[in-house]
Amino acid sequence: MTAATTPPHSARLSILIPFAIVTLIWGSTWIVIRDQLGVVPPSWSVTYRFAIAGVAMLVYAAVRGERIALDARGWGFAIALAVLQFCFNFNFVYRAEGFITSGLVAVLFALLLVPNAMLGRIFLGQRLGRQLLIGSGIAMAGVTLLFVHEARVDPHGPGASMMGVAWTMAGVLSASIANVLQATETARRYPMIPMLGIAMLLGAGVDGVIAWTLTGPPVVEWRWGYILGIAYLGTFASAIAFTLYFGVLRVIGPAKAAYSSVIVPVIAMMLSTVFEGYRWSGLALAGSALAMAGLMIALRASRPAR
Repeated sequence: MTAATTPPHSARLSILIPFAIVTLIWGSTWIVIRDQLGVVPPSWSVTYRFAIAGVAMLVYAAVRGERIALDARGWGFAIALAVLQFCFNFNFVYRAEGFITSGLVAVLFALLLVPNAMLGRIFLGQRLGRQLLIGSGIAMAGVTLLFVHEARVDPHGPGASMMGVAWTMAGVLSASIANVLQATETARRYPMIPMLGIAMLLGAGVDGVIAWTLTGPPVVEWRWGYILGIAYLGTFASAIAFTLYFGVLRVIGPAKAAYSSVIVPVIAMMLSTVFEGYRWSGLALAGSALAMAGLMIALRASRPAR
């Protein structure tokens, strides 16, 4: 196979398979997160989630024989990742779901590709090719249709919707900065698994401080659905998914990696159809089709040049 016909990194099975796994896992989390709301304050749920995830990651690192040792620069990176990705991002998202539907939060999070692309261009020198821009435009048209549909059926009213949108966009920005950090040379200096484990535990610690400050001592809902949900979010949706996602991100860049967030709302709505009786409209079907078409076009684009 010649260089001219070699498929781009993002079209290879080594990228497509983990990309698909991450998308399927994160597509399922919105229903689980929704079930977490109520008895336990959101910040405590986020704390438990990343405490489980951090422990799982460090145990896995120990099994693999990877050293859990960071220098001053590594600790600084871990703290930044902890605060942005595992504290701010998820605290904002959990709070957003208290104001708007989980489907609308998932749709809004698809906008992650926009700041990822912009910040990647500014800080990583990545140029966006025409095919990637075309795919992005098509996908965003689909996201817009999904947003219109979800906004129409949102039962909480315009005031609550705006508050939910604001919380979600704050989460998007935090996640995007963390994504770009993972694509830097600093991130590649340290083994990913122990680094993520340390960052998750640090994030859980900050989450716990926030939770105690805002809502008081820890609260646990001793319901099987809640316990199993936290376990699922900590292991599959955090420890496994973030390892796969950041591995993909380091190869194809933050702009393309963010396309997982474009397809996640489609999966979330499909699962909602099965478990919550979600009814598809013409707008939802059209938006989903456009999102998937844009994703396929963008992932076939060559890796952005530096």
